[in-house]
Amino acid sequence: MRLWLSGYRSYELGIFNEQDLKVKVIKAALKERLVAKLDQGLEWVITGPNLGVEQWSLEIVLELKKAYPDLKLALLEPYADFSSRWQEAKQVKLAQLRSEVDFFGLVSKKSYQGIRQLQNYQNFCLDHSDQALFVYDELYPGKLKFAYQASKKKANYPCELVTMDELQTFAADYQENYGSW
Repeated sequence: MRLWLSGYRSYELGIFNEQDLKVKVIKAALKERLVAKLDQGLEWVITGPNLGVEQWSLEIVLELKKAYPDLKLALLEPYADFSSRWQEAKQVKLAQLRSEVDFFGLVSKKSYQGIRQLQNYQNFCLDHSDQALFVYDELYPGKLKFAYQASKKKANYPCELVTMDELQTFAADYQENYGSW
């Protein structure tokens, strides 16, 4: 199975520091979902370079690959020079992640030209995956809204959501079972 994994940007979640407890909760919840998917035949995780859920996904899958060496990770960027306007430290982090994935590619070889490149990226991810896992909640729309809507229109394409309520419940259950984060 090939899984497209995406979600909110860090700023959409009000996260401006990687040490934020919300990052730990999201990573732990995603790791739990991914381990379950591995038991269902997960072979590839496909994600993007965005700050937030996508980069956290890259980190989680790279960690999981130690225990599941057959798991593959693809990082796709919608266009060339995607991170060129980011702070240098964030560009360096993305470059490091690029160097660790099994596959890296650009959907468009050109620098940003317009929204069509983002639509092409979305369509590429839909066409090259069997299902999606999004950290997304319809009650709190964000940039992922368009990808989520497109995934719902695709026939025989399961799209699983990790909602805000689920994250809240996961955090409470984790704390109850294991103590503090």
